Amino acid sequence: MDITNRGVDDEAKLADRNYIRWDAQGVEKIAENEEEDIQAVADMINTMQKAQFNNHRHCFSGTHARTQGIVKGKLVVHDDLPEHLKQSIFDHGAEYPVVCRYSSEPGDPGLDDRIPQPRGFAMKVFNVEGDFLSGGVGIPTQDIEFNSTPALDLANAKTTREIIGLRINYGNNPPELYKHLEARPDTDLQKFRDTVRNTHLESTRHYSQTAFRFGDYVAKYCLVPNSATQKKLYEETVKPDADPSDILSRWLQNFHRDHDAEYLLQFQLLENLDDQPVEYAGKVWDPEKYPWQTVATLLVPRQDSFDWEMKSFWEDHIRVDPWHGLKTLQPLGGPNRLRKVVYPASSALRRKMNARAEVNVKSMAEVPGPIPAALNSFLAVN
Repeated sequence: MDITNRGVDDEAKLADRNYIRWDAQGVEKIAENEEEDIQAVADMINTMQKAQFNNHRHCFSGTHARTQGIVKGKLVVHDDLPEHLKQSIFDHGAEYPVVCRYSSEPGDPGLDDRIPQPRGFAMKVFNVEGDFLSGGVGIPTQDIEFNSTPALDLANAKTTREIIGLRINYGNNPPELYKHLEARPDTDLQKFRDTVRNTHLESTRHYSQTAFRFGDYVAKYCLVPNSATQKKLYEETVKPDADPSDILSRWLQNFHRDHDAEYLLQFQLLENLDDQPVEYAGKVWDPEKYPWQTVATLLVPRQDSFDWEMKSFWEDHIRVDPWHGLKTLQPLGGPNRLRKVVYPASSALRRKMNARAEVNVKSMAEVPGPIPAALNSFLAVN
């Protein structure tokens, strides 16, 4: 359910609900030994990166290593939002330039597209103004991450440490890995990643998985394909014997060459901490109880989604980090506190091993590759 399918009375009821403030007692609660677990995860991610370097003679990020495509567009904030949705950069109608990357979630850049796995989507929003988190001071961007699964298997720092350890020890022996996963109480959550629907990337719904501050409140967010073509393509899945092995990238390139894309950016607000945990990201917040509400539209005009210069620049120089952004959109919960440590550590090793500098781009113009003609007039005034 989302706000586009509701009437005026339903919207009024959503405005009157008891949404929990982001700074309310109990929203965040740091687990015992969390700092130790987080540092252990950072070290393990670096170990995985070094193993990938030995295979590819190039160091990639610990996750989302395979670039499927990069596109440029604009995020349009709706100007008729109800008061409870007028939060942070969404407090008034506006248009922001964005650069977005489609990816596959695992840390292997050579992962075969025919293997079902979670997919990722990352967005850098430019021209953002406001009070920034310490990691984003001097960088007027809001970084936003998505994943194609609504629940995060690395649900907290302790779970992440355990699961990453199993993947390191048994990743090359799936039967043994599954034996250990099936002994866990969260086995269904851990095995779900291998059974995801393997379909067109531009037709796939994406989720934040974790919770974030949403101005006065707390929310998760998602990105919903909204054009008729995108919705139709969701019905087609990758066959196990499909050819070639990079079929998802090719499908994506074919789509963006011939079609404009449209996505709805929606938020799901926190109302019940017992039913909507912030510290444990392995549980889906029930959308029937806590509806998705649309605040903005992402528009991506037709373009080449696989520019080699742009791909290399992103992988070698750019870091997407949810801690690069506004205080009013601060990441919340243990998985996000983990990211605050792990992401810089992963990036630092990658730059060191590849002899590349991290580049914090401040505008679309600083990202290599062509700019779609449809964005020229918009960028001239933004």
